[in-house]
Amino acid sequence: MMVPRPTVLRRPARTERLDQASQNGISTSSGSATSVDPRGYLTSLARSQLPESAQVGDINRVRELLESVIKTNPNNGPGWIAAARVEELAGKIVAARNVIARGCEHCPKSEDVWLENIRLNDQRNARIIAANAIKKNNRSVVLWVEAMKLEDDARSKKRVIRHALDHIPESEALWKEAVNLEEDPEDAKLLLAKATELIPLSVDLWLALARLETPENAQKVLNRARKHCPTSYEIWIAAARLQEQLGQGEKVNVMKRAAQVLVKESAMPKREEWITEAEKCEEEGAIITCGAIIRETLGYSLDEDDDRKETWLEDARGSINRGMYETARAIYAYALRVFPTSKTIWLAAADLERNYGKREDLWQEKWQAGEVDNARRVLARAFQQNPNNEDIWLAAVKLEAENNQTEQARGLLKQARQEAPTDRVWMKSVAFERQLGNLDEALDLIQQALNLFPAYPKLWMMKGQLYEDLGKRPQAREAYATGSKAVPGSVPLWLLYARLEESMGLLPKARSVLDRARLAVPKSAELWCESVRLELRAGDTKQAESLMERARRDVPKNKQGLLWAEKIWHLTEPKQRKPRAVEAVKEPGVPVPNVI
Repeated sequence: MMVPRPTVLRRPARTERLDQASQNGISTSSGSATSVDPRGYLTSLARSQLPESAQVGDINRVRELLESVIKTNPNNGPGWIAAARVEELAGKIVAARNVIARGCEHCPKSEDVWLENIRLNDQRNARIIAANAIKKNNRSVVLWVEAMKLEDDARSKKRVIRHALDHIPESEALWKEAVNLEEDPEDAKLLLAKATELIPLSVDLWLALARLETPENAQKVLNRARKHCPTSYEIWIAAARLQEQLGQGEKVNVMKRAAQVLVKESAMPKREEWITEAEKCEEEGAIITCGAIIRETLGYSLDEDDDRKETWLEDARGSINRGMYETARAIYAYALRVFPTSKTIWLAAADLERNYGKREDLWQEKWQAGEVDNARRVLARAFQQNPNNEDIWLAAVKLEAENNQTEQARGLLKQARQEAPTDRVWMKSVAFERQLGNLDEALDLIQQALNLFPAYPKLWMMKGQLYEDLGKRPQAREAYATGSKAVPGSVPLWLLYARLEESMGLLPKARSVLDRARLAVPKSAELWCESVRLELRAGDTKQAESLMERARRDVPKNKQGLLWAEKIWHLTEPKQRKPRAVEAVKEPGVPVPNVI
């Protein structure tokens, strides 16, 4: 049965009031207003590396001080405890027991004093002390539990707890102890049935009882629990998980009803708490309940004025970072219902499926069988909402290409060129064929693309590079020349053109290309640097230096970092590079050149 095992049915921790009282110090109520922190003082004393005589002296002074405290105020329980611990620290265990025994006489209602007395004695005496303590405090849960722990066998422990429940039947902690002692589930079930009758507001007890019942009876238990604890989201989640176990998780929307009731009762947890609960369900295998929690609660307390899209994206990223991919998937699904045309969310959802989907399902080829994996389904829905969005088309192409689904990727690119015919889609189509080595097909595509987007410089650059790949340099030169006329402001296109001429041994033409480029794109540091490098490669250092001086006059100072780096590395003797770098740094407005 999938009702979660309540992790709260554990033995209550021993009270910390003693330590808190000791930490807060002890104050006398008459005489001189003396205040001391016995535990803190003794702790620091124990840490000190003092000679033995010094330790004895300090202990004696603390002993005298505490004797004064308990004589002045004999009803101060922490004072007796501190005094007993002094004797224990001094190695006088018998004296410590005597002191704490006196403390029990003066403070018979102090749980902490009795607990300290039990701690300082052996098991046999501790049982007697615990019995006396309970006689004085028969409604102290802590003392009853301590008395139970002193017993050796389970039967005796059960007997003590049963006596305790006779005195304090409304104690949730005692019922939990009693249930934990039972080894037979049927006996534990009987105890829990009685406990829920006596303490109907205990969520933990109801959940524990539901866990032990059959699914049919568990449903009845949880129905009763909801009536008594309508503000408990834990019970609603347990009911949803039970429906999921019974195969009704998709049909019976328990969480929708839960959200309505909790809002009505003003007991709706925060969005972050619901996400935590959804992740718990995912971790324990209750995937349907996980999704239902997100679906019915994620939008609570967020209105249209809030940045809901970014909030939900951040929620999903947090779940992904914690390895809770089903929760993240549910968050994306909810966000897409609110923002059905958001390409950011669609791409994030597809990326989740691509990176964290089930490997055995995600990458198998299922197109022939008519099946579609999660990432493809997400992108298919994205297409419906964003039919002209190039990012979604290209994400789908990337998904197929990464999985060696060449024909599927090519088909998607073809469809994208029809549905979202942007310059970027055409460029990706050309790049895809070029990467596969289909250069003729790539050239055909690029010619079609240039007819549509003649002012897109990357297409001209790719056309020239394709011809270079084919060894057709004249055609490449023509592509670069035509492109530079169509898009004269593209510096990378001019650089490819000039380098092609240089590679063909036509230096005058390369210089001419760069001269025309600098006229088309004045004040470009990249073009001036290329002219300088061309002369350096040709061995004409004097001309390179002349061009560098012209460049420094023509290019604005805030763009001269590249020029200075070129000058320092290639036009300066090694011994002079450091002074030149200092000169560059000191010149106003010049960015620091990368010369390191």
